[in-house]
Formats: sequence, structure tokens, C-alpha cells
Amino acid sequence: MSRMAVTGALGFSGRHIAARLIGLGHEVLNLTNHPDRPHTLGQPLAVAPLAFDDPNGLAASLRGVDTLFNTYWVRYAHGGADHQGAVLNSTILFNAAANAGVRRIVHVSIANADAASPLLYYRGKAHVEKALALAGPSYAILRPAMLFGDEPILVNSIAWLLRRFPVFAIAEDGSYGIQPTHVEDLADLAVARGAASESSAEDAAGPEEFTFDEFVGLIRAAVSSRALIVHVPSSWVLLAAKLLHPLVRDVLITREEIEGLTAGLLVSRQPALGHRRFTQWVADAGSWLGRRYLSEVGRHFDRPLAHRD
Repeated sequence: MSRMAVTGALGFSGRHIAARLIGLGHEVLNLTNHPDRPHTLGQPLAVAPLAFDDPNGLAASLRGVDTLFNTYWVRYAHGGADHQGAVLNSTILFNAAANAGVRRIVHVSIANADAASPLLYYRGKAHVEKALALAGPSYAILRPAMLFGDEPILVNSIAWLLRRFPVFAIAEDGSYGIQPTHVEDLADLAVARGAASESSAEDAAGPEEFTFDEFVGLIRAAVSSRALIVHVPSSWVLLAAKLLHPLVRDVLITREEIEGLTAGLLVSRQPALGHRRFTQWVADAGSWLGRRYLSEVGRHFDRPLAHRD
């Protein structure tokens, strides 16, 4: 079998990709700056630093790798990391892979990535896709709109709020759409596309689309919340998130995320490739969903994933 590399092989999507690769008998290299995180993947992982400041060292660590699975990105600016830097870092990674002779790169992007977008997140994602296309190796780009699964930051945050507060605020009229993809569907697609050879780019959409009102309603029912759902201006939602920051020590939502959500960017314009249904998953997850807070900062930055009661 082959040697594979996964950026953040113990992260949310990376962990599911790595587990499938291990199950197929491949050796997995974890490119990470958190080498000591525990895992239950069933075998030790080779580890190398995700050293964007050392392109030669990064290339050296990738020699002998058949396929690179890239899940690296930053959700928002924090601790010196931002979208512009993430574009540069991704370009360094792709070029290092090319210099190392990596055959193929599977890259997780986002639905509606657009180089002309006024939103840095979506514009940056499009620039990363362009850098990948120019790097040299064959590639597959997968574009989910929003992920759910065993560590669902967005869904869990909504559930956590619905369990603890008598009122839940939805920005504007709540009629804009959301199309969730199960992280295991994404992992299945990533591994399948990794085995191919032709370059491709496609959305990795889930099979169900909801209005945001419907989406929150499903979570509310699953956790047996009696919170009153109200519609307020987007600026009020952002203010409420800022007021909650001292409690969660995390960023619940950003202005750009609200703008992308209300603009309908969390919906794909392509046929669904995923098959696991959010409606069934959220009903099954209701017993644990939102009981503890899952920290975005804790997941991606200097400390282990934080859970707060």
C-alpha cells in the first residue's frame, strides 16, 4: 500500500479521512503543529510539522507520499493567522508537494468559492483553488457548504445556546438556505477522489436543503428545547455573539459568516454527492448535542479541543 499525507489528520474532517486510509492499509503521515494530541485511529501515525516557514523541510517530509489530503484553512483571523496568510501557506504546501513528487492532491474547499466575492473567506478559498491548479500535481477539489458529524461546531453551538437560553435569535427572516454534509460523506468522497488521476472540482453537497429557520427548528426539537425563536437584524446577532464571548472564550460567529449565511452561500448549486441525512443524524444526536460547548479556538489553535459545561 501507499504512503498518504493528511493535514490535520486528527482534526474534524482529517481524522475521518485518515481512518479510511488506515483501514485500506495505507501509511498515514500527519502534517500538524499539534503532534501530541491523543487519538484512537488504531495505529501510530507518522508525524511531520506543517512548517510553512520551511518549504524545503516541508517538501522533504512529503517525499514518498502518493497523495496529499489537504484540510488546512482558517475560519477567521486569530493569533496572527488570517485568510491572506492561509492562501500563502496553502500555496507553499502545494508547491512543496509538487517538489516532493506527490502524485495527487485532494483539497477540501467550500461551496461558492469566488475570486470576486466581497467576503475574504470565499475569495481566499478561490485563490487557494487557483494555486492548486497551478502547482502541477493532478488534483481533486471537494466543496462542502457546511459540515456536521461527531464534532459539529456550528450545530453544537446552536444546540448549546438552545439548551441554556430562553430565546434564540436568527438573523433577518431566516428564509436563506443551508445544505449540510456529513463529515463521513466528505471523507468517503475524498478517499475515492484520491484514487483517481484526472483533475476535478465539484461540490460535496449533502442530500437535504433547509431554510435556516427549519435547520434551527430541527436542532431545537432534537434537544427538546423550549427556547423562543425570534428574528432580529444581523447586527443584533453579532452583538449577542460578542456579549457571549467572555462566557465561551470563543468566537461564536463572525460578521462575514452572517453575511455569507444570509446571502445563501451555504447552499450548493450542484447535485448532491452525499447521502447521510441531517434529519436522521440530528434526531439520533439529540441526547448529547449541545450538552458541552465545543471550542473552535480550542480545536485549531494552541490548546487541545476544549469542552465547557
